Amino acid sequence: MTRGRVLLVGDAVLDVVVQPGAPRAPTSDTASRIRVARGGSSANMAVALRAVVGDSLEVSFIGAAGHDDAARLVRADLKRSGVVAHLPRVSAPTGVVVALVDEHGERAMLSERGANSALRWGHVARWMDDALVHVHVSGYTVLDPATRDLVPRLLTRAHECGATTSVDVCSVEPLRQLGVRPFYEAARGATMLFANEEEALALAAASTVEEALEVLAGTWSEVMVTRAARGARVRRGASDFAVGAPVARVVDTTGAGDAATGTYLGERVSGADVVPALERAMGAAARVVRGLGSRGDVT
Repeated sequence: MTRGRVLLVGDAVLDVVVQPGAPRAPTSDTASRIRVARGGSSANMAVALRAVVGDSLEVSFIGAAGHDDAARLVRADLKRSGVVAHLPRVSAPTGVVVALVDEHGERAMLSERGANSALRWGHVARWMDDALVHVHVSGYTVLDPATRDLVPRLLTRAHECGATTSVDVCSVEPLRQLGVRPFYEAARGATMLFANEEEALALAAASTVEEALEVLAGTWSEVMVTRAARGARVRRGASDFAVGAPVARVVDTTGAGDAATGTYLGERVSGADVVPALERAMGAAARVVRGLGSRGDVT
């Protein structure tokens, strides 16, 4: 019997996470903690989701990559995590994100999308079949004008296959630069939306998370908003749900939102109710923020 498949479409990325140990020396060296590892929002989600569903579902990730060592690292890491990696090779370098982490654990990111802008329908089409249970599309795929037209096609085909779907917002500054209308037009066909609070407020043009949930629920059937130390909220139909976040020492927030949404999605596709799924999602995020990098590396 063929297992069902959860397919996550997004960015193949090499993460370089840097936490300076002192004020930056502009023309010299600054002692820092640095981690180099596989990154990418949808790839992070795939790993978190696979940890929830185990072997009950096939968890696959698709993202374009280059002919380079970064692509080999991404593929090897996903394989070790039990995720089936489909990384079509294109004539561009694999994407790289440099995350600069401050003393409070907050990060700013310097990004080169590279090969990710070359993802096309032909790279994904063969996996869009009746084995699909759920398809998730990264917000970066929506925000990139080179890949945005792919998103409605993915969502429509997934629904034709009987699968549920989701999109996350991923990054507030590119959303502001793009404007909310193109995002809505591309992503409105999804079943679920994931966003952090800042992204939700921007997308809904709202001043409170309650208002944002009300607005966004008019387009998406289930909306999850993560709120860092304040936990998370979900609006599903006319029902609202909220859970707090475990107290955790914050070293680095890189990947915490992906761990939360990937865990939540894994729980939901496995049949869990909203509140238990949210509680486990917050636990996953708390584990990630204790260390440097999207996997919570504490070494």
